Amino acid sequence: MALIVQKYGGTSVGSVERIEAVAERVARHYTDGDQLIIVVSAMSGETNRLLGLARDLTSNPSPRELDLLVSTGEQVSMALLAMALHKRGIDALSLKGSQVAIRTDSFHSKARIQSIDDRRLRAELNQGRIVVVAGFQGVDENGEVTTLGRGGSDTSAVALAAAVGADECQIYTDVDGVYTTDPRIVDGAQRLDSITFEEMLEMASMGSKVLQLRSVEFAGKYQVPLRVLSSFKEGPGTLIKMDEDDLMEAPTIAGIAFNRDEAKLTVIGVPDTPGIAYQILGPIGDANIEVDVILQNVGDEGKTDFTFTVSRSDLERAEAICELHIAELGALEWRSDSKIAKVSVVGVGMRSHAGVAANMFKALAEVGVNIQMISTSEIKISVIIEEKFLELAVRTLHSAFGLDQGQALEAQDL
Repeated sequence: MALIVQKYGGTSVGSVERIEAVAERVARHYTDGDQLIIVVSAMSGETNRLLGLARDLTSNPSPRELDLLVSTGEQVSMALLAMALHKRGIDALSLKGSQVAIRTDSFHSKARIQSIDDRRLRAELNQGRIVVVAGFQGVDENGEVTTLGRGGSDTSAVALAAAVGADECQIYTDVDGVYTTDPRIVDGAQRLDSITFEEMLEMASMGSKVLQLRSVEFAGKYQVPLRVLSSFKEGPGTLIKMDEDDLMEAPTIAGIAFNRDEAKLTVIGVPDTPGIAYQILGPIGDANIEVDVILQNVGDEGKTDFTFTVSRSDLERAEAICELHIAELGALEWRSDSKIAKVSVVGVGMRSHAGVAANMFKALAEVGVNIQMISTSEIKISVIIEEKFLELAVRTLHSAFGLDQGQALEAQDL
């Protein structure tokens, strides 16, 4: 008997018919003797519908009330799935995040999980029940409902798996695994049989939408075996588990990730003095705006240009902060650009293979893609380019590193 956490996304529970199909899949696992915790997202489009209702009323809704509103989407899904399981003669119980005692901080819409009290979960499982949990939500120390941000149901599932020591956390979605890149852009994209936590973390942080970034962080931190599967077709999916030492011969590059949600700000002509980076980015961080790529160019006469990227949704707030502080920074001016994108090559094999950066830059140069900024880590190289060249860059790099021929990761005996 295995203890398994399964998560079903919005498309998987997007209609009564799809909820019935999920119930059938869950019932098969239950019949095999597994203990099951099922985490569900809101039905596809429901969260956007609820946000639209709020926007119709006000352009500045209360964060507390907004969390209360959008958290109802997952509650609908969990109750319907529990009903579908009851219909099949299976004892199931649906629970909200507060009933599970998923404790978070008090940062509405972007709350972070602090602890999970697993006593009720274990008690219900020991009674032979399937527990269906509303993803995406928790409760703070004051009993206020909080939400975890977009894709937060993935984080809910992995956190619950870590709390109960699950044998595996299975993320069911509308794709059948993790691919070398987005198949909608590259026809020759290959499904990976396995990928390391570290590679998946980089892929998610660089724009891969298969898994939410924080869920991968959780899985890696607590060593939760994680598998991405399709709700609509059978298959082994992609296992995210092993360290690079477990791979017999890791390829140089596992995949190409990209992100369109990028914007760039440049503060021009600031003094080249100690602390200037903090003076620029401190107020940005205080506003809870995440900064990604950073570039500083030292010029003549003790002046420097300081460039950094943020998500497009945060650009307007970041611009306002730059405008507010431009005089005290002693800068000449600031500029912004929202028509950029980030493309990254990711692979643990980069640690032991030279020339990856040179090959990447050569391939992009040959098709006329200009690089504006560069960021690197041990297993990743990212470049900022004009957004109009994004798909060309992805296809070019996918081919340049041999991923079209399925050379990314050989299947391993797990």
